[in-house]
Amino acid sequence: MAEQQRGKLKIFMGYAAGVGKTFKMLEEAQDLKAQGVDVVIGYFEPHSRKDTIAKAEGLDIVPRKKVEYRGSVFEEMDTDAILARRPQVCVVDEYPHTNVPGSDRAKRWEDVEVLLDAGIDVLTTMNIQHLESLNDQVWQITGVRVRETIPDWVVQQAEEVVMVDLTPRALLNRLERGVVYGREKAERAMQNFFRESTLVALRELALRETAHAVEHRHVNHVNSDAAAPVNEGFGGTRKQHKILVLVTADPVSAMVIRRAKRVGDFLDAECFAVAVQPTGDLNGLPPVDREAIERHLNFARNLHLETRILEGDEVAQALVDFARRNQITQIFLTRPRDWDWFPTFGRDLVQRIVDFAKDMQVVIVSERQPVTH
Repeated sequence: MAEQQRGKLKIFMGYAAGVGKTFKMLEEAQDLKAQGVDVVIGYFEPHSRKDTIAKAEGLDIVPRKKVEYRGSVFEEMDTDAILARRPQVCVVDEYPHTNVPGSDRAKRWEDVEVLLDAGIDVLTTMNIQHLESLNDQVWQITGVRVRETIPDWVVQQAEEVVMVDLTPRALLNRLERGVVYGREKAERAMQNFFRESTLVALRELALRETAHAVEHRHVNHVNSDAAAPVNEGFGGTRKQHKILVLVTADPVSAMVIRRAKRVGDFLDAECFAVAVQPTGDLNGLPPVDREAIERHLNFARNLHLETRILEGDEVAQALVDFARRNQITQIFLTRPRDWDWFPTFGRDLVQRIVDFAKDMQVVIVSERQPVTH
């Protein structure tokens, strides 16, 4: 029996609600239907927008699944029903959505993975602020910590990412006319997230990210066709970047992991996230510290970083020894706001790592505060 070919993913990316992502996705779905392709809507969120609702007319819709939670009934995409229907293409709105507890999977992107594995092509939508590695930058721009995020690798596997663009002034005009939200909600939005300066910054972030994705795909396509090495230095010697993150109980560790992941993606670098303990495990730590480090290591694994717990009484030496054995080129450290995060190792840990790692680049990441408007 022939192996099932995986479906293709196409993402319509925007920088804010109302730029037209869902409309463009449905427009493509209608074009595919006109060409004789079997297309269904797996999930569609119209937000009472008349033009968007009109674009869905004539497309088959798979009924949603009802999930009861805490005495209320919620509707989620019915992945099993879509699999049973077996369309060629499925339209799935709001890719970063978190499913209600009690669903088969925690996130909608995980449901989409199931559809793709079944050989179904998927068209979907998301905004740039939901990309995990941009979480800190979005927080600095908006002052809002986005909770629904998608790991970068999930987006990077897409066959195509289309930037749906609209100038901030045009978007605000749509908001004022009530096209995006009702009047009351629109007024609240313009006082908060939908400030023009915020929208300008988010749009620039989205344009940069899309440009990088296009360049990355082009480089990979060229290298695949030519079977040529990438990142060549002088004399044709390949320079392979590798990044190492020291994970601690400090909450800033999550930000450092995201920063390292961003840099790793741009450099096409392998990334490691490690904690260092005298016993080689976390059992000797206070429960609150152990849970924090485990949470950070799980977060790193979710972003496809390789994780380790290193054994060593001297953190700096153990970290740099591991770095040398694995040809690490950059070490990412958090600059602690409170040195109490390092009670065992003393306040000169960062300096000792810098001293030991003379042949590597050491990046000390400090937490930035959001821009105040």
